[in-house]
Amino acid sequence: MTQTQPRKIVSLGGGHGLYATLTAMRYLSSQVTAVVTVADDGGSSGRIRAELGAIPPGDLRMALAALVSAPAALAELDEEQSSRVTTWAQTLQHRFSGHGALAGHPVGNLLLAGLADVLGDPVAALDELLRLFGATGRVLPMARVPLMIEADVSGLESDPRMSRVIQGQVAVATTPGKVRRVRLLPAEPPACADALTAIADADIITLGPGSWFSSVIPHVLVPEQVNALTRSKARRMLIVNLEPELGETTGFSLERHLHVLHAHADTLRVDDVIVDERSVPLGREREHVERAAALFGAQLRIGDLAVPGAHVHDPRKVARLVDGLAERSR
Repeated sequence: MTQTQPRKIVSLGGGHGLYATLTAMRYLSSQVTAVVTVADDGGSSGRIRAELGAIPPGDLRMALAALVSAPAALAELDEEQSSRVTTWAQTLQHRFSGHGALAGHPVGNLLLAGLADVLGDPVAALDELLRLFGATGRVLPMARVPLMIEADVSGLESDPRMSRVIQGQVAVATTPGKVRRVRLLPAEPPACADALTAIADADIITLGPGSWFSSVIPHVLVPEQVNALTRSKARRMLIVNLEPELGETTGFSLERHLHVLHAHADTLRVDDVIVDERSVPLGREREHVERAAALFGAQLRIGDLAVPGAHVHDPRKVARLVDGLAERSR
């Protein structure tokens, strides 16, 4: 990069998909903001939201760990600082074992929940932890209140035409039926104001990859956030999963991923739909995906994005592709 000021990058998502994207974006800039879903109701996050009424901290913790321990961030530190930060990042992710009340809780979840309780604000808690670790960027919740995912699911009744309403991220992610549509409860929740400001100021915005119905689509179900994405002058990029996810999107083609997203937010506009070359072979299938990308006003961008022999994105490869696309728009 030749520009004197680092690009401002906003990455929307949740879970492992967002972790990989943040690691990639950190190669391009020190000014990376994560906007994270807050609908998890399973495991440690589910227990904390049920007992404290707090936003689930799990995906926020993972985003925080990504910014703290990204290779590009550690490379900016001396050896002693890098070792210290790495230890803290590992501690954030460390889960207590055993069978007692703390079993299964990651340290970072408890630290976030406790600091938010002391400060009275989850955003202030996230900012304080980043300052504590000397990390740049920000981690922001999509909303300041815990959300619930509700889905219409078919294939659970004897009549295949019938659908059933199920609630909860874990239930949606593990249903043996086919998810048709998802909603957020409360409906049309207010967006996090800091996230809206970050989107308005961004040079690059990414959405995905991740669990399609529980980490990606929820971001387009917050009206203020979709409006901010539509108005943004940033280069907006949709990074699509390498393969369908068991449970949520079993049997989905890449084209169907795009159609489902569009069905939930037909006003969403992006500039680039980024896919791995192995996901879209040449021929009619690629033509179908190009037409699906055009629903968002986007161009299909194809590259070698995966770790060899694994179904995970390679952060360096993703960073190179995103950097090249951003340079075109300068």
